[in-house]
Amino acid sequence: MNKVLRFFYILALFGFLASCGEDPNIGEEILDDELRANIEKASPTGRIDFFKLPESDDFVNIPQDPNNPLTSEKVELGRLLFHETGLATEAKLENGMYTYSCASCHHVDAGFQAGLRQGIGEGGIGFGIRGEGRFMSSDYAEEDLDVQPMRSPSALNVAYQKVMLWSGKFGAKGVNQGTEAFWVPGTPVENNNLNFEGVETQALAGLTVHRLKLDIEEIAVQSTYKESFDQAFPYLDENQRYNNQNTALAIAAYERTLLANQAPFQKWLSGNLDAMNEAEKRGANLFFGKANCVSCHTGPALSTVGTVKFYALGMNDLIGSDVIQSNPAAADHLGRGGFTQVPEDMYKFKVPQLYNMKDSPFYGHGGSFTSIEEVVRYKNHAIAENPDVSEALLAQEFIPLDLTNEEIADLTSFLEEALYDSDLTRYVPSNLPSALCFPNNDPDSQQELGCQ
Repeated sequence: MNKVLRFFYILALFGFLASCGEDPNIGEEILDDELRANIEKASPTGRIDFFKLPESDDFVNIPQDPNNPLTSEKVELGRLLFHETGLATEAKLENGMYTYSCASCHHVDAGFQAGLRQGIGEGGIGFGIRGEGRFMSSDYAEEDLDVQPMRSPSALNVAYQKVMLWSGKFGAKGVNQGTEAFWVPGTPVENNNLNFEGVETQALAGLTVHRLKLDIEEIAVQSTYKESFDQAFPYLDENQRYNNQNTALAIAAYERTLLANQAPFQKWLSGNLDAMNEAEKRGANLFFGKANCVSCHTGPALSTVGTVKFYALGMNDLIGSDVIQSNPAAADHLGRGGFTQVPEDMYKFKVPQLYNMKDSPFYGHGGSFTSIEEVVRYKNHAIAENPDVSEALLAQEFIPLDLTNEEIADLTSFLEEALYDSDLTRYVPSNLPSALCFPNNDPDSQQELGCQ
């Protein structure tokens, strides 16, 4: 072997030996460094903790309505009332009494969503999970059912939403200042006149809309609810303490503590770099980098921060032969424009939070997608599926992302797994003071849930 060949042989040998001793974590460290840089760039503070959710008992750092300050007593009361089927005292039919709750359409097994394309309160039978099991009772005429006109959004991370519903019509603050002309007496949105933020306003309106009303004497026969109200609202006279407004404020206080702060991405933000695998980290880099999902989905909840945003992405509505009380002309289907009556707002819907999405098999305001990957591919192609949404109304941000199939898979992994808090049952009571079954208490649900 001549000297030149021998020299290159030795170099190659040293290179091989060096690679044998190479740290296998170096590639992942590069991913972590890249992700940290992308998040810092996307953060208005330049820090990654901008995207961090607080602990559920960290009331100082949980966004709250100054007219409804959080206390542990109020949150605990709300936790019970949110699941309390004993509040179903305003049912249209006798056999609907005490059979449903707030959690019927926002239960933990569906990531505080309905788990159905269309949530059903009164008139539903069965538990219903992942699109199956809860159906319309044959005892009810369709017009007597309490059904959601849009896909039920998650109650998770609502503390980061100033206004509520897909149209953002609930809430007296923020983007709804100046919309007072549409707070029509005799409609649910008149609750905005009470000057609460969106979470509280939705809770107030929801009790009436969904036929829930506190009857403290009825419930107190079997429970300690009166004492719980005393502890949650000690500053009010007794004759002002046990009513629907305070029921709603307690429920809203509880909802503000529903934070997906144990998701792998949240753990990564806290310094546990092993909380996400490589595919999830690649997907996170796409989210905060090339795909630029963070331009709309930002802040701790990956929804919006500050001014709430609404966008027209041309997704289909909750309509069709399988939809109960289907009404394509309803204001809800027009999004923000259905509330504000502003032409430029038509078909714009609020940016949703992104945690625990895989708990539900339906996505989009109309539940027109059945997997997270479908939504990613839809946004990647950026071709509207709803023919009623003109190109002029579509968001400027709705443009092709040019993601490869591998990148789509990685981004889906981040959305499905890294944003998934697997222990949400910590927010659910083991039983209710009323001893009733929950989240539903109809005979079929009782059997399915083992409450009999």
